[in-house]
Amino acid sequence: MYKLLALNIDGTILKNNGRLPRETKEAVDYVKKKGVYVTLITSRNLLSARKVAKALRLDGMLIAFQGAMIARTLDDRLFDAVIPEERTFNIVQILENFNCNIRLMHERYSLGNRKKVKKNLVVQTVLSSSDPFFYPTQFVDSLGDVLIDEPIAVPKIDVFFAGDAERDEAAAVLAKAVPSIDMIMLPNGKMEIVPQGVSKLAGLRRLAQHIGVSLKETVVIGDGLDDLPAIEAAGLGVAMGNAPLEVKRAADWVTRSNEQLGVAYMVKEHFRKQQRIEFLQKLKTKQ
Repeated sequence: MYKLLALNIDGTILKNNGRLPRETKEAVDYVKKKGVYVTLITSRNLLSARKVAKALRLDGMLIAFQGAMIARTLDDRLFDAVIPEERTFNIVQILENFNCNIRLMHERYSLGNRKKVKKNLVVQTVLSSSDPFFYPTQFVDSLGDVLIDEPIAVPKIDVFFAGDAERDEAAAVLAKAVPSIDMIMLPNGKMEIVPQGVSKLAGLRRLAQHIGVSLKETVVIGDGLDDLPAIEAAGLGVAMGNAPLEVKRAADWVTRSNEQLGVAYMVKEHFRKQQRIEFLQKLKTKQ
């Protein structure tokens, strides 16, 4: 019996055009009626995740910033972790020696440099994961200069390189120079920097403990390499049909792609077999 369903956002519940299908909304409603706690587990900022949660009619805790924040709202938090101001400044100083786009992901806004790298992947991310009204983005010529006058601590730093080789070179320098951070390597030259010990899996553990659920009673559905540890640890780990081969191999179940309504398909195939939690608890009481 599964009591917690954790859904990644981009590439999982959203189509490639950023739309949330009606069938996915209906599937989430279906699971909720069975007494299952549904959360989002995402690299996105909390405000952006909250916007998607509102469309799904979810009012519980969300796992955002790769697990650096677990909260309903910015004023109602279960957990948060940040990269301190001085460490953020040191990271930026190092990264500005490389040809890369840097985005400091504050809880209320993002701050990025204007440098353009090949493919300019940051543009795609800005369009897909933020809303100027809810989460404003500002670009400056030199992040280091700005941080001297206005230091900030952030839950996450997104970095975009022209390719994996440049990214790995910068990561090697950061690993030697900056303590107490973790680096999450993603395809197409992207790297996400988070406080040490932060991950989607760590966030899932914290939320599950908070609501009194074991990892064996969780279902995780995702499509990215950053979802892999949580998929492996869950009672039922589900990979989307559009996930990389490594993620599919680690999963217990592979559903259809996000373009083929994979989340709705998985829910209908699996959760229809599960009775409502309240009903099962009544049966246990009678026994």
